[in-house]
Amino acid sequence: MAPSLAVHARRGAAALATAAVLGAAAAPAAFADGSPSPAPGLYGTADPKFDGVFRQSLAFMAQNAMDVTPAKPAVDWLAGQQCEDGGFPGYRADPAKACDPKKDEFTDATAAAVQGLAAAGGRADAVKKGLDWLKAHQNDDGGWGYQAGSPSDANSTSIALGAFAAAGQDPAKDAVKNGKNPVETLLTFQLGCDAKEGERGAFAYLKDDKGLRADNLASAAAALATLGKGFLFEPPKKDADQPVKALECSGDDERAKPKDAAAAAGAVDGYLVATMDKNGGYLLPSMPGAPAKPDQGNTADAALALAAGGHRAAAEKPLKWLRSKESGTAEWAKGQPGRLAKLILATRAAGGDPRDFAGANLVDQLNATGPAPEKRATGGMGKEDEEKKDDSVTINLWWIIGVGLAFGAGIGFLISGRKKKQQL
Repeated sequence: MAPSLAVHARRGAAALATAAVLGAAAAPAAFADGSPSPAPGLYGTADPKFDGVFRQSLAFMAQNAMDVTPAKPAVDWLAGQQCEDGGFPGYRADPAKACDPKKDEFTDATAAAVQGLAAAGGRADAVKKGLDWLKAHQNDDGGWGYQAGSPSDANSTSIALGAFAAAGQDPAKDAVKNGKNPVETLLTFQLGCDAKEGERGAFAYLKDDKGLRADNLASAAAALATLGKGFLFEPPKKDADQPVKALECSGDDERAKPKDAAAAAGAVDGYLVATMDKNGGYLLPSMPGAPAKPDQGNTADAALALAAGGHRAAAEKPLKWLRSKESGTAEWAKGQPGRLAKLILATRAAGGDPRDFAGANLVDQLNATGPAPEKRATGGMGKEDEEKKDDSVTINLWWIIGVGLAFGAGIGFLISGRKKKQQL
């Protein structure tokens, strides 16, 4: 029997808890005693109960996008969150304690961690275990729920599809369950021509006895997945902008829906653009009971999705709103690694410069929330790095000795590196 509206709301609240702390619906609280993060390597000081794994994974993807290599302790922290069977929790306070598969492991966290570890590199075994967990906990219909045994939902299915894409696999071939293609399963969540005019092309989060209802979070996630992409992808060329087209409906077939993944991506992009235009450049939150006010996280997701579809001009509109003083995005993201990472990924994908986001260097801000990266992007220190130069706590000296017979003596080169204070 299809779940009731009340059940839909409860499941939605649980599955969207991470989205809430990464979005505008709820701000994560810092630890009560003001102490730093509970584990070396974890990005940010806000309570990681719901989003620890997710924000760490997003941070690695954003750093990869900007040619920054995260510190080994940071990668170790994320890899150490993985449970014995390959799944990931939202946050694992004690990695030495065994996970409870029925309570601790989540599809969204596992899929995000796979993408994050793939971006960080060097953790192929952990990536494989994560993908194996996703396959082992795939529903009979080919999709995924937010937790093992939960009904398939569009958001979790989309993020899982992104994990396979990040690992270089084609889920339409490598993640088929009982003959069910997970991409085709995702398409069953899309609203067609029988929906209200303003909701056509959108994706629902869940299916229930009330039918499909447009959901902004699920729509942005599905827009990426239907293109075969995860959160991190190579931005389209500047001169390859594609126009956005809404789902075309005629009186001859009121129940018509997009026929394949490519058409589905185009239709949901049309929904996102129309919805943001109606609102004034932004999306509203999907979290049940959340105030109907602008959601920076959802809006950044939409900008990323539109850029993935090659709609550069359309993606620039929500970015313009995000950069505006009126949106409050700079303050919303300050000190929050997951939010900063979202903005970096969306800005880069849409052709902007994350180092100059309304005057803020998002890359420096992200790096400052965790251990100093192993490698910084080409181009030297950013402005915020220069300002923190005097705050360095250690000097790491690396000697490279070259012996040249032509010179008759050894020549040493002193290379000094700094390690920033971890901003906690």
